[in-house]
Amino acid sequence: MEEVRNDEIIHDNLNMTLQEAIKNRHSVRQYLDKPIEAEKIAQLQEFICECNRDGGLHIQLVTNEPKAFAGGMAKYGKFSGISNYIAMVCKKGDDVNLGYYGEKVVLLAQTLGLNTCWVGLTFKKQPDQYEVRGGEKLVCVVSIGYGANQGVQHPQKKTLNDVAEGKPYPDWFVRGVEAALLAPTAVNQQLFRFILRDGNKVEAKKAFSLTGGMGYALIDLGIAKCHFEIGAGKENFAWF
Repeated sequence: MEEVRNDEIIHDNLNMTLQEAIKNRHSVRQYLDKPIEAEKIAQLQEFICECNRDGGLHIQLVTNEPKAFAGGMAKYGKFSGISNYIAMVCKKGDDVNLGYYGEKVVLLAQTLGLNTCWVGLTFKKQPDQYEVRGGEKLVCVVSIGYGANQGVQHPQKKTLNDVAEGKPYPDWFVRGVEAALLAPTAVNQQLFRFILRDGNKVEAKKAFSLTGGMGYALIDLGIAKCHFEIGAGKENFAWF
């Protein structure tokens, strides 16, 4: 009998919930002093392990650790109440993969009733709280917990025609791009493009920018690919 992986069960059972999570998830910077339940931590840990295995990554959940967001940088970024976060660690050159799988974890957290925020600079590294092996790097972290609010949707700067190529677009492609346009990106730049090729093949690539996407454009591309795949449906296309 073919083995059915737990991440496949999660995604099959929560497919519509994940689509709703894309629409409902907003970046949250202020959190309540409320611990994450043990069963939810266990679900996150299990899924993170599967993402690490499948993606060759080293993502780690850090709990009950308030020091990363206790300094002046965090206050400057208007972060407060954070004692849990996800350390986004990968091998150098694996940023797209990290964004793709990291956003899978973020969306699972949303389905569990938790709030999150991708954080690039406004935190203090705590090397004793997570492991960074030789050849790896800590790219960023994701705050996680119960938000003091649910955040707000940033205005979309771009439309389908701004980030897509290969008309005419089938419905599944449009749904995928619409989901990608809801993906969190550094300073909301949305530096990605989706190109339809050969009917059902899709190429995702980083768009050019003078700012270089604040150094996070490849992470953002991976996040957008995750959203596109959920919106379009994996059964409808293949990555080019």
